[in-house]
This record gives sequence, structure tokens and C-alpha cells, in this order.
Amino acid sequence: MKRYKLFFTLIALFAFANFSFGQITGSGHDFSSNAWANNEICIVCHTPHNGTATANAPLWNRQLSSVGSYTLYSSPTFDAAGSVVDPVGSSTSNSRLCLSCHDGTVALENFGGTTTGSAYVPGYANVGTDISNDHPISFTYDPALATTDGGLYDPTTRPALGGTISSTMLFSGQLECASCHDVHDNINGSFLRMSNTGSALCLTCHNK
Repeated sequence: MKRYKLFFTLIALFAFANFSFGQITGSGHDFSSNAWANNEICIVCHTPHNGTATANAPLWNRQLSSVGSYTLYSSPTFDAAGSVVDPVGSSTSNSRLCLSCHDGTVALENFGGTTTGSAYVPGYANVGTDISNDHPISFTYDPALATTDGGLYDPTTRPALGGTISSTMLFSGQLECASCHDVHDNINGSFLRMSNTGSALCLTCHNK
């Protein structure tokens, strides 16, 4: 009897967990209805076999952008400028994975070895190769930057998403697209990792 109780308890917890997390199904990242996606969701980015060896990308299946460089954010008030890494060809910036769709140079169908697709990310989601008018990415966010800037929280002590900014939002100490966005979860809209009601997401890092 105890075994059955344990079994049903685990089933209940599993069911609850499924309802607790967002899904790609039905979101803007669900391309399964397109003929070129073969009714599959994951395959556009990942493959279970013969994936491309790409840093920070498990079993990667997409063509990466081959642009020479991006036009990066620049401002006299941007104190992290010296630590910015251009995502092109970088082994530390996982933002290049996002840009393999969102810079508008790689077709959505260009996965699994295909390089001749013709469908591209539309509208505002296509940020282009000039990302100087978007939030800066691929820069080091550490206590030194917070002190120099004066308008940022110390990422090692500021609570964020169940941990600190450093532990839950940064990647190898860098702020990336995935610091604010979760490609696999659209529960908050715009694939944000938390609600931005009242600028809550912005105010996680910005001390205003």
C-alpha cells in the first residue's frame, strides 16, 4: 500500500510540475505547423543525433550567422564597453544562438544541414545585424561594473529568480539575451523570464 501511495504522490507532483512551467507549444517559437519543420518543435534548434559541436548549445542543429560582425550598442554612459564581446564566432556569448534566427540573415528552415531556406523571422523580432539600438549584450556584469556605473545593483548580492543576478541570470559572468528571455517559456509574454509589470524585470538589475 505504501508503494502505491508513493507512486500516486509522484504522479501528482509530476502533473503539478507540468502545469508549473511554460511551454513552447503554441508560442512564437513553435514552428511545427510549417511543412519544413516536419511537425516537430525541437528540431529547428536541437537534434538528438549528429548535432553540431557548439559552445553553450546542447545538440545544436541550426546554421549560425556568418556575418562579419554586429554593430553593437554604444553610449558615453555605457561603462561596460571595454568588456563587450561581439557574439559572432564567440565561444562565450550564447546570444549568437538567438541571433541565428533574430538577426535576419539565417532562414528559419536552415537547420539539419539545410542552408537554402527562404522564411525569415518577421517584424520587430528581426533585430537585424545593427543591434546598437537594443539593450547591450555579451558584456561582463560584475561588482566592479555596478560600482563604476552607480545605477546597477551588485549582481553577486541582488536577489533574482530564486538566486542572485550572478547565479541565475548571467552566463560565464556575462549578460546575454537569455538573461532576460527564456526561449523555452512564454508564460510571461515576449519570452521574458519574469513579468515586467511595473518594470520589475528592468529593476532587477537597474537601481532607479
